Amino acid sequence: MTKNKVVTIGREFGSGGHEIGNLLATRLDIPLYDNNLVRMVADRLDIREETAQAVDETTLNSFLTGFVLSPIEYSKAMNNEEYTKPLSEQVYELQSEIIRKLAGRGSCVVVGRCADFVLKDVADCLNVFICADIDDRVKRIAKRYDMSEKKAADKIKKIDRERRYYYESRTGLYWGDIDSHQMLLNASRLGIEGTVDILEAVYKMK
Repeated sequence: MTKNKVVTIGREFGSGGHEIGNLLATRLDIPLYDNNLVRMVADRLDIREETAQAVDETTLNSFLTGFVLSPIEYSKAMNNEEYTKPLSEQVYELQSEIIRKLAGRGSCVVVGRCADFVLKDVADCLNVFICADIDDRVKRIAKRYDMSEKKAADKIKKIDRERRYYYESRTGLYWGDIDSHQMLLNASRLGIEGTVDILEAVYKMK
């Protein structure tokens, strides 16, 4: 479909996935798309960035929307031409559209947002999932957010759960599973730089 090379990075919270994506994009001199995708979506939907961020990579808001009405009322609403999709669905669909356009425009690194699934028809797309040992993840999040390790562990559990639901509900695949991703890399074992070294080498081989 395109000669552009794209790297998509799924990641456990606190694994260093954003840092790895940023360093890889810098080395390869190509754009990184991560939180800036939320800003693009907010601009297109004419909503506050904080509002778009609230439903980014989570299905919880759309799940609850279905239970504000009774099952029968919700079913009728879904079949009504005037029905407005939950904001989470609007964000996901627009974000996916933007990701496809950006990937068609040039080589890039995309972090999260089911980008591997969104770009499944792109031949030159390297799909990787970054994980890390829980102790390392807890220490990284505790330091980043200046919180206790207990609170960091709770935050990791919550965000990982949301990311898993978000990914699996939209793709039908298992988040972080070898059957869902081309490569699984443990940043604790390889180190941030070592993980980037591997991805850079594979990228240049494609």
